[in-house]
Amino acid sequence: MTNPIDALLAEKGVLLADGATGTNLFAMGLEAGEAPELWNEAHPERVAALHQGFVDAGADIILTNSFGGTRHRLKLHHAQDRVRELNRKAAQIARAVADRAGRRVIVAGSVGPTGELLQPLGAMSYEEAVDAFAEQIEGLKEGGAEVAWIETMSAPGEIRAAAEAAIRVGLPYTYTGSFDTAGRTMMGLAPKDIHGVVDGLAEAPAAVGANCGVGASDTLAALLDMSDAKPEATIVVKGNCGIPEFRGTEIHYSGTPELMADYVRLAIDGGARIVGGCCGTSFVHLKAMREALDAHRKAQRPTVEEIVSRIGPLRNKQAAESGADGSAGARRERRRGRGANRE
Repeated sequence: MTNPIDALLAEKGVLLADGATGTNLFAMGLEAGEAPELWNEAHPERVAALHQGFVDAGADIILTNSFGGTRHRLKLHHAQDRVRELNRKAAQIARAVADRAGRRVIVAGSVGPTGELLQPLGAMSYEEAVDAFAEQIEGLKEGGAEVAWIETMSAPGEIRAAAEAAIRVGLPYTYTGSFDTAGRTMMGLAPKDIHGVVDGLAEAPAAVGANCGVGASDTLAALLDMSDAKPEATIVVKGNCGIPEFRGTEIHYSGTPELMADYVRLAIDGGARIVGGCCGTSFVHLKAMREALDAHRKAQRPTVEEIVSRIGPLRNKQAAESGADGSAGARRERRRGRGANRE
């Protein structure tokens, strides 16, 4: 199975993935509760503009507008019979932008959680999950996606089901967890344990890591745990743009371009090989991240204390100490359409 990520890493050392999908589509007119995936047909020019903005900012990897593209998520919008069609279109739009970039840009098919719980906690069987993910990934592959990008996951079983589906379809895959509940995923997976989720499957992942969560500092702290556990792994981090904050009924992200540039430097020093942004990350942020990546030379591995001093406090630590979940804002934003890709 050809893995384009390894080839581009060999050439460039560290790769820059794109930023937020949901945040930027909301700015283009997406309404709360509207399915971003339906825009692949209704407004393909706006989705193409999203990808073009990230390519122009310097992204090496762009993610398709397909985060909620399983039958379970599309059923909420009466589109469960259009899975292959909508995912194929998502990949075709991204593929067209990547092909005219004038340089190598990888098209990764975004695969988010189904929104269902696996047995015995819920009604969905493991086999049903594999089938649902395979249906989505088949459409993404048909449209030109080169990698299945499994993201914002909480349940180890669902990660494994999506990975098995990618292998069945014949695409290399990556996966990332959202460590948004006292330093773990909502279903209890710790960063240090992310590597073993797919042990025993026929193909290993091209990369593993973290995305979304509650803030850039927490994502970097998770990175340290992941790289400690398996230093040789290709680790990806796509952290939120600072910290999500409510302003009235809207969510805003505190991260400046300068902060996200420093996040890139710390991520590289902490062992990440693929760095990008999640909720709140705009084209302007990503351009600053590109410039930081190109200028930076890997330095001493940071401590959590250094991360906090440069990027801001750990929200997960605050949540753990208070007994409250500090991730409510980010999760609400994801429910609105894809909290920004990427969230």
